[in-house]
Amino acid sequence: MRFKFAAISVLIAAALPASPRALGVPAYTIEQAVAVAQEHNPDILIACKKVLAARGGFIEARSGFLPSLTSNGLYDKRQTQSETSLRQEDYNAILKLEQNLYTGGAVTSQVAIAQLNIAKANCDLQEIVSRVTMDVRIAFNELLLNRAKVHVREDSVRVLEEELKNQQEQLSAGIVSKLNVERAEVALGNERPELFNAQTELRNSYLRLAELFGTDLRAGAQAPRFEIAGELQYRPSHADLNDCLARADVNRPVIKARQRDIEIEDRQYVLDRSAMRPHIRAFSGYEVYSERDPAVGQEFNYGGIVGINATWNIFDGFATKGRMQATRARREAAVEALAAAQRSVASEVRSAFFDLQQAERVLETETKNVQTADEALEMAKGNLAAGLGTQLDILQAASDVTRTRTTRLSAIYLHNVALARLAHACASSAEALDFGSQFKNVKKENRNAAQVSDVAKPPEKMSQR
Repeated sequence: MRFKFAAISVLIAAALPASPRALGVPAYTIEQAVAVAQEHNPDILIACKKVLAARGGFIEARSGFLPSLTSNGLYDKRQTQSETSLRQEDYNAILKLEQNLYTGGAVTSQVAIAQLNIAKANCDLQEIVSRVTMDVRIAFNELLLNRAKVHVREDSVRVLEEELKNQQEQLSAGIVSKLNVERAEVALGNERPELFNAQTELRNSYLRLAELFGTDLRAGAQAPRFEIAGELQYRPSHADLNDCLARADVNRPVIKARQRDIEIEDRQYVLDRSAMRPHIRAFSGYEVYSERDPAVGQEFNYGGIVGINATWNIFDGFATKGRMQATRARREAAVEALAAAQRSVASEVRSAFFDLQQAERVLETETKNVQTADEALEMAKGNLAAGLGTQLDILQAASDVTRTRTTRLSAIYLHNVALARLAHACASSAEALDFGSQFKNVKKENRNAAQVSDVAKPPEKMSQR
């Protein structure tokens, strides 16, 4: 009996479909997908390297405050054309320690520019991370949408195949005419290309998400080796446009980066102007040198050295003036770039906010419309069975069910996309944008949200009510 029970268990396990994790394929939630992209996305990795490069520039600029230790040497042997008492060999070696005393603000400006470059690189990194996060959320919801569309189209094809089979049986029994069978065949033929299109869009969604993950497909592989978990769901949001605009103007990294550009040009102007001021360096060291004239003393000499070196460009052909003029022009351009970035960000916020409102209105309408379409399909079936309707009524009702469910799924997708875009435009999370929820009854809001989410789930069957 134990052997029989074990054999039956093995057969049942073999008949059940294997889960993605059982097959060694990772299944990501949307938050896990965002984490994977933030770790492996090539754009983010490139931006991280730019931050490291900016830090290297700071180390280079900071070296102007520290002393420098240098050494140099010389050895030569001269060929003479006539008799001379001077020695033919000459050598010199020196080890020198130098320290800047005054550079006209050059070193201070270089350090400040390097620090601003680090801040700008970090802003660029934050902007790229926010954009990639938005792209992943959009691609994830697009994949959920296309997967749900495939299910809807498969259910629609199954219902139409059952209808075609039923009409063929009734034609064989002489109950209906051949016109009914042809109508069913046409309806089925029109629906199958929609299924094929939904399946192709689903494959493309996997490829887009894999590209954001930085995943390379193996040779011959048609799809990346990962799955996604969850269903396309709607969560209501109560964002406020004015609060979103204010939050974006303060937090958006691209605006901060443009502000850093202005500060960099201000510091660059001071750096350019420093070329018109004296530069003073103190040095000390130890020198070993040769004396060529035997009458002066022995050949080998050595000793310490100390001194001050000062340079001042009295006239450089207006080179400094030209650099300062170019810097002023770049600063004015940076001011214009900041204003343009602020307008662009405000436009992004408004566009995403309006799309969010539109999606909510469409979703509210279509959620009710789906239930009505399901009821209409059941009524059409009942009327046909009672002899009060026609086959055309059923086909039309089935088409309406598919169209309304697809429209509702698209509305959920557009809502989630608009919310992701709004979060990116405001440099905030979607939860932080739910400003209006604090004025609502929390328990009532959570209950309504759960009901809307359940209604918005993709249907399992075309006849589900």
